[in-house]
Amino acid sequence: MYLINFFLFSITFNLIVGEFLKMNFSHIEFCTDKERIDLPQLLALYQKTAFWAQSRCLEDVEIAIAHSNPVVSVWDNKKLIGSARATSDGIYRASIWDVVIDSTYQGYGLGRKLVETIISHPLLNRVERIYLTTTHQQNFYKRIGFIENQTTTMVLHNTYPNSQESLTSWKELEGITAKL
Repeated sequence: MYLINFFLFSITFNLIVGEFLKMNFSHIEFCTDKERIDLPQLLALYQKTAFWAQSRCLEDVEIAIAHSNPVVSVWDNKKLIGSARATSDGIYRASIWDVVIDSTYQGYGLGRKLVETIISHPLLNRVERIYLTTTHQQNFYKRIGFIENQTTTMVLHNTYPNSQESLTSWKELEGITAKL
């Protein structure tokens, strides 16, 4: 019984190591130029990789990228294989959002490198606390140095049914402010 389990482990280990050795990562590029991001590729990556991004649309992804800094993308030649973005005040607080690595490339340390790249970016490397939200990847982030925080997280589920209503509300508010 133990011999069979060891044999199966050996085969599995050799297949994994063999597959890893076949993958050449010398051409993988981590990029902080958010203008380079191909938004249709990013949306496709989200929809392929992330259950939480299934209902996202191109216009909303474009807005999210535009309002995030830094944004780090991972490229295999011209193929977008990973991405993460952050928002921050630059000194006290930051949040990391939408960390994804194409499933074909997972397990080779690229996700860790992606998170470390965004954390070490000049816009985040002095920030006192960096937050992120994850549903199933707590152990992955713990290995990078994150700890679970049960005490400070709250959420507001915005009740605006659509963007147009939100825009109308802002215009009304601007009109009131202009009169003051």
